[in-house]
Amino acid sequence: NVRLAGEDIARGATVLERGRRLAASEIGVLAALGHEQVNVHRRARVGILSTGDEVIDIGRMPGAGQIRDSNGHMLAARVAELGAEPVRLGIAADRADDLIARLAAAADCDLILTSGGVSVGDFDFVKQVLRSVGQIDVVTVRMKPGKPLAVGKVGGTPLIGLPGNPVAAVVSFDQFARPAIMKLHGHQQVYSPIVQARLLAAIDNRGQRRHFERGVLRQTPDGFEVAPTGIHGSGMLSSLLAANCYIVVHESLAVAPAGSIVDVQPFEAFLTSAQHIEEREEQ
Repeated sequence: NVRLAGEDIARGATVLERGRRLAASEIGVLAALGHEQVNVHRRARVGILSTGDEVIDIGRMPGAGQIRDSNGHMLAARVAELGAEPVRLGIAADRADDLIARLAAAADCDLILTSGGVSVGDFDFVKQVLRSVGQIDVVTVRMKPGKPLAVGKVGGTPLIGLPGNPVAAVVSFDQFARPAIMKLHGHQQVYSPIVQARLLAAIDNRGQRRHFERGVLRQTPDGFEVAPTGIHGSGMLSSLLAANCYIVVHESLAVAPAGSIVDVQPFEAFLTSAQHIEEREEQ
């Protein structure tokens, strides 16, 4: 029962790499080595603004042509899951002055996320406002769901304008806003991991955009296999409840046939559960 000096960590060994998130194990090792203080990246402040006259607070009963603000709450939760601080900026009316005033309230944020108002409708003001009071660099992307997108700056603060449809908003968040927040937090690996899986059912990709289909990923003795949830539509949030991954159909394909090998982005919950499965098998 004698512990030899240096048997845990050898002299000169790298203990923690730059960009690693400090959880309980990391804190324990730092304490054992006598490091009372270490340099860290502060939590990013992310402003979240919903837009549209049709969007109302979730405590209200929707009238004709109105919808509850699911995007604002969903995006705030995603931001918090990444360790950043969500700053709710409310709901902007379909008026340029209201949108400008709410964006000005985000001057101390590191990143601003808006939802809605980035398409080509008569009341889609986000792009117009960016052109008048800031700058806009990207207006559309070749992906599905989520073709409408705005990337620019307001007063020097980066802004990502996400689509208004809820599924399109969260898919676009995961592909664009998540890497930005990871970068702000100093992570070296900012993009979601990709695994290859055998597709169990064909996926139509008419329009040939990068298609992020919600799917169910399963690990088998022969490798990963994945199937679409069967729930479509960029406004159908239930497709996210049924999924544990995105099936990525590349824009070069008009259809991904059953039996083909496709790229898959597993959700964090799947990665955590898969890690636990591997650990149990090793034990």
